[in-house]
Amino acid sequence: MKNFKNINILVVDDSPDALEMVSRKLKNKGFNVYKATDVGAALNILEHETINLVITDYKMPKISGLELIKHIRSNFRHLIVIMITGYPTIDGAVEAVKLGAEEYLTKPFTDQELYDAVEKALHKIATKQMIYLDKQTPNSYGIIGESECIKDVFRSIEKSIAISATVLIYGESGTGKELVARAIHYNSSRASAPFVPVNCGAIPESLLESELFGFVKGAFTGATETRAGFFIVADGGTIFLDEIGETSLSMQVKLLRVLQDKQISMVGAKQLRKVDIRIITATNKSLQSLVSQGHFREDLFYRLNVINIQIPPLRERGDDIIILSNHFLDKYSQEIGKNTPTLSENAMNALKRYSWPGNVRELENTMQRLVVMTDHNLIESPDLPEAMRFCVQKDKGIDRSLHEVEQEHIRNVLSYTQGNKTRAAQILGIDRKTLRNKLDQKK
Repeated sequence: MKNFKNINILVVDDSPDALEMVSRKLKNKGFNVYKATDVGAALNILEHETINLVITDYKMPKISGLELIKHIRSNFRHLIVIMITGYPTIDGAVEAVKLGAEEYLTKPFTDQELYDAVEKALHKIATKQMIYLDKQTPNSYGIIGESECIKDVFRSIEKSIAISATVLIYGESGTGKELVARAIHYNSSRASAPFVPVNCGAIPESLLESELFGFVKGAFTGATETRAGFFIVADGGTIFLDEIGETSLSMQVKLLRVLQDKQISMVGAKQLRKVDIRIITATNKSLQSLVSQGHFREDLFYRLNVINIQIPPLRERGDDIIILSNHFLDKYSQEIGKNTPTLSENAMNALKRYSWPGNVRELENTMQRLVVMTDHNLIESPDLPEAMRFCVQKDKGIDRSLHEVEQEHIRNVLSYTQGNKTRAAQILGIDRKTLRNKLDQKK
């Protein structure tokens, strides 16, 4: 965890020992910490200090942590709240999250669980701040860019905000699919309810059902308590299912049932539970191709594909590459307290000619590395990573063969993944064996 010396955290707990313990752990990480033993004291601090994050106990005398969350949601729109409790119940967790708590920690929790919750909350603060920049940049929804193709994305977001239909977002890895989903949610009528992102490809198939729908105590070995799933946590708000193409056919049947009936079945439960939820999905694959191959249900595809948003890859966004580069250079220069470097004309040309297999995520990482590693104020082509320097020197005329273009893209992806062939194959949308065969072809 970084040293966040400019982040102010308010910790509220009626137990002096618990209050001191959490405060000390956060101070050790560089946070500015304010302490309150009851809601009244907390409100006084909120009125007179600039607080970024509130961590509050659930059970407190006179006024509970839930009442504090209600007050925060009514009066401090951008504040993030983490709820801590020693009385874990599914209804309590759901109520806390629906009222506006971003995280829900159960006592006892480890230091790492606390730090992870705080980092997630701070990431959400940064995301919300970016989304609310639309006051300064009309209709941009906090997404940086001025190209026509990205303006098409803004127009699609605007249409999606007006209705509650399902949205399917297409885009390569690193293009900002979750940022678009957040823009839709936080500018819609559901903005005060939870936004719950789920990476379907990162959760093992054997656990995905219980993670999405929750489970009751005793439903399976290890189910020692009843736990709410992501759909219940997102009730009233939006659930964002990233990498939807990675789900199995059996899971697709369950998702289709949720879309049709607006009900979910917790693992081990005998009764269905109604949910009021908007579903936004995303993929970097062609779901239509998966349908034709028998890997994705056609009926689910049509249910998800009511509104379709195509996010362009960075290589197609022209001067947006330079706008984003300057934004990230300024951001990370301010973070470490140094003057913002500028890009030479040759460096800018190199950045615009590069294929950017990792898209905006790769660009941000590149600019951060340049800010840290360069000691001069003008960034030249030699300062760029090798793959980008090679890009600016190579003739990229229209007379190149498909094999040449493919081999160059593979080299760029391998450079981005630092030689990790498994990750490179995922980005390229092929398996390792196919990648190995293509690499052998150039020898």
